[in-house]
Amino acid sequence: MAMEPIKGNVSIDAENIMPVIKRWLYSDKDIFLREAVSNGCDAITKFRMLNPGTQEPMSVLVTVDKEKKEIRIEDTGIGMTADEVQRYINQVAFSSAAEFMKQVAKDEKEDGTGGIIGHFGLGFYSVFMVSERVEIETLSWTEGAQPVHWESPDGMAFEMSEGSRTAHGTTVILHIAQDAEEFLDLWRVRSVLTRYCGYMASPILLFDANAKPVERDVPVEGEKNEDGTPVMKKVTEESKPEQINDTEPLWLKKPSACTDEDYKAFYHKMFSDMADPLFWIHLNVDYPFNLKGILYFPKLPEDFGVREGEIKLFSGQVFVADNIKEIIPEFLMLLRGVIDCPDIPLNVSRSFLQNDGSVKKISAHITKKVADRLTGMFGSAREEYEKYWDDIAPFVRYGCMTDAKFFDQVKPALLYKLTDGTYKTAAEYKTAWGDKTDGKVYYTSDPKRQAGSVSLYTNRGIGVAVMDYPKLDAAFLNFMEYSGGEEDKTSFVRVDADVTGLTQEDTGNEQPALDKDALQTLFRKALGQENLEVSLAPMADESLPAVVTENENARRFREVYSMAGMPEQRTLVLNSRCPAVRAIAERDPEDETTGLLCAQVYDLARMSAKPLEGEEITAFLNRSAKLLSMVAEK
Repeated sequence: MAMEPIKGNVSIDAENIMPVIKRWLYSDKDIFLREAVSNGCDAITKFRMLNPGTQEPMSVLVTVDKEKKEIRIEDTGIGMTADEVQRYINQVAFSSAAEFMKQVAKDEKEDGTGGIIGHFGLGFYSVFMVSERVEIETLSWTEGAQPVHWESPDGMAFEMSEGSRTAHGTTVILHIAQDAEEFLDLWRVRSVLTRYCGYMASPILLFDANAKPVERDVPVEGEKNEDGTPVMKKVTEESKPEQINDTEPLWLKKPSACTDEDYKAFYHKMFSDMADPLFWIHLNVDYPFNLKGILYFPKLPEDFGVREGEIKLFSGQVFVADNIKEIIPEFLMLLRGVIDCPDIPLNVSRSFLQNDGSVKKISAHITKKVADRLTGMFGSAREEYEKYWDDIAPFVRYGCMTDAKFFDQVKPALLYKLTDGTYKTAAEYKTAWGDKTDGKVYYTSDPKRQAGSVSLYTNRGIGVAVMDYPKLDAAFLNFMEYSGGEEDKTSFVRVDADVTGLTQEDTGNEQPALDKDALQTLFRKALGQENLEVSLAPMADESLPAVVTENENARRFREVYSMAGMPEQRTLVLNSRCPAVRAIAERDPEDETTGLLCAQVYDLARMSAKPLEGEEITAFLNRSAKLLSMVAEK
């Protein structure tokens, strides 16, 4: 019985009213291809579920016809009857995927809801963003079904009539609008398909309808010329569709079935990075939610904070977006990887993600798996862990400051690299040198510029940690001091901020006490610095006259907030056990040589922390030459 033509308007339930037409549906026009191809894959999945064991070759074919200004998306899936077109297309409120799953009474097993993606109703309407007219040719797989043709100029008014399709499946024909003709270029369509559909479960084929046949020479089997060369003949080859996607991406495989080379090859392909990743985490969770993925730890650049768009979110092998912060913890944005959550709808809103309990559990689980990987390496493969530490330290420290649960989990595995190339936790540092440093951890923010100050400690056998990521490490040290918990409380002091580790208690050979106030007056006058703070300390190295320290908290505040104009709070700490200092204390304060010696002691102390520059080094060199001449003349 022939189908009677039907005319009408698309019905939209009041409770689901939303801007489904044209540009209002999505912010990016190219999403239409993702939606149309996803629907085709969905239809194929349904057919396979209802026909288990079928050997029918099935695919979604995208044909670009620039001459006709058409794009055709054809699947070999389940197809639709006229009644189904009415429900799934004309009544936008219905979801074919949801209704289909209600009809199929199966448990959520291997072939259950995890394989159904998209909504043929609402998602379908994204094609009107690029089309001036849309047609559907469809034939249901059910016995005796009649083909259906559906056509609409705007997504509201439509006509339905008997179709011409002879095989089950659906073809969506897009008559491309003038302002969307960019999508008639094959390279543009290929790039969109690669981005959104590059890992869908069914083969995605791309075909250029306007491609010309290619003529080439091929050898004639068994025939040779007199000179022994093969006889050639010309063969005309028609253009063939090319497969765009990988239907079995690495992240869906079991970790035990993947080699290191597999992981590296996938990384290079996905992120166009020729450098190998440091290591990776393969996520493979089936309960209480479905989560698959691979997170890679790349070598981070010093400006790691500007990296973005590195973790790709998929929903059932369909690309959704880069770096969805509601699902992926912020600090993990420094990594690269793929996360596939089939339970996350393709077109879900951010407000939904922010308030959905399962999303929060997924985010927490990802954080836990990363922490477990790090602490596991620290506990069972520490040598390997230390090999990676320099590269992952910024990521781990940033994660600690931005995620309290992550910090609690990785706290025991936080390492500090020392200037001698070894690594220790804060607890190990305090066990090794705590009696000499009063429980403090000494560090350097620039091992080369602060080499003099560093050597004062290393010469005494005290390790010095390297904290040389600007701003990040200053903030991290503050965090550790105030958020580390009482049991892990640690004070961090830069080598030019304290002399605790350089002092030594007198052992009976006490010398007369020096007058601190008199020395302060003397050095202030000699240096022309009325506000210079001078103190005394019995340093272990008697040959060391003095060091210049700067208040740790004030310096951190200035560095973190880039307050270059903020004055430095320096203190000249004179070594009360140094013969040179004691000799200066006994000299005539009005003598010119006394002033020169004071200035020399001060500059030498400053040079142990960082080099002198400009006029300062010129004055130091001239003064040094003058003092040498005085000594030589005597």
